[in-house]
Amino acid sequence: MEYTVDEVLKFIEEEDVKFIRLAFRDAYGVQKNISVTPGEVKKAFDEGSPINARKIAGFGDCPYGVLYLFPDPNTMAILPWRPDSGRVIRLFCDVYTPEGKLYESDTRGILKKAIADAKSKDVRFKFGTETEFYLFLKDDEGNPTRTPYDCAGYLDIAPLDKCENVRREICLTIERMGLTPERSHHERGPGQNEIDFHYGKPLTAADQMTTFKMVVSTIADRYGLEADFSPRPLESEPGNGYHINIYARNSEGEDMAKYAAAGILDKIREMTLFLNPREDSYSRLGNDSAPDKVNWSSMDDTELLYIDTYKESTRVELRSPDASSNPYLVYSLLIYAGLYGIENKLDLPSGDEIASSLPTSKKEAAKLALESEFIKNIVPEEIIKEYVS
Repeated sequence: MEYTVDEVLKFIEEEDVKFIRLAFRDAYGVQKNISVTPGEVKKAFDEGSPINARKIAGFGDCPYGVLYLFPDPNTMAILPWRPDSGRVIRLFCDVYTPEGKLYESDTRGILKKAIADAKSKDVRFKFGTETEFYLFLKDDEGNPTRTPYDCAGYLDIAPLDKCENVRREICLTIERMGLTPERSHHERGPGQNEIDFHYGKPLTAADQMTTFKMVVSTIADRYGLEADFSPRPLESEPGNGYHINIYARNSEGEDMAKYAAAGILDKIREMTLFLNPREDSYSRLGNDSAPDKVNWSSMDDTELLYIDTYKESTRVELRSPDASSNPYLVYSLLIYAGLYGIENKLDLPSGDEIASSLPTSKKEAAKLALESEFIKNIVPEEIIKEYVS
């Protein structure tokens, strides 16, 4: 749902909103926020709300003493777990310099630029997500353990699946915030779950992913559980994937997804640092069904790219990312890699043309990113430095 500034201000006045969370993200996509009262919101829309961002990952070299958060009215959402009396709402913000320019290390701004560049080339991308996470018990003092909430397996049901009620409340909460989950189920690992979203425009999909992780963690905590999105929480069990479904068309409806897929295959090794930013990301790749080769298939969904064509619409599923990545940065890189394939009309390679593997360590991924002109043209030096360090 889209809102104007006036509609947001009217909602705050009429619905007894007492606190407004102005949310932004660090270089890794981790949500940060400040809270303001209703009397400060109009000023935030008009002039921005000042923050000292130098303590935030990816903003450490900021040359400005103050940056400004400008709320996006289209992202207004009620936080349903807060009281109905004295409500709390959240607005995602863009980060601006004192000169009124988008700050280059704000990854939401990077994604906005990628979307505009794709539009200028008459290409529209959409992304859908399939995200896995574990639910772990907490000890008597509220600290997370590594004991899974249940011992169920793939697509199991209650009573084996103890996570069912948690997933249901997550989905209902997300719907109350204006998002629509597509499906949910128990995954292969004990206490492991998956919730999927239908495809949407890139900025909406990235905002949705940020909201989703916040809701999952909040609802899990209300059940006395810890939600874990990390790549490999349990060494002997399946890791957590963040599979991304990619669609690409031009304004005439022509399907561009296979060209985009070829571009992604060409650039994937250079991008991997940002799709898999943690050391333990690389212990997930190559284990169970997680990919470790630069390959694709229309028959087997364990490859890096699974390409499915149904009723003249092509879906490209990228299976290497994990949810420790920043969706704004990931979608930006996928857009530019996809555009590279589309502009050059790259064909998907045959099986015997593919001989490379994904990086096997963060060190190798960092080296590839540092050597990549493709990455340097998209990702600001400050963010590259953060990821490499």
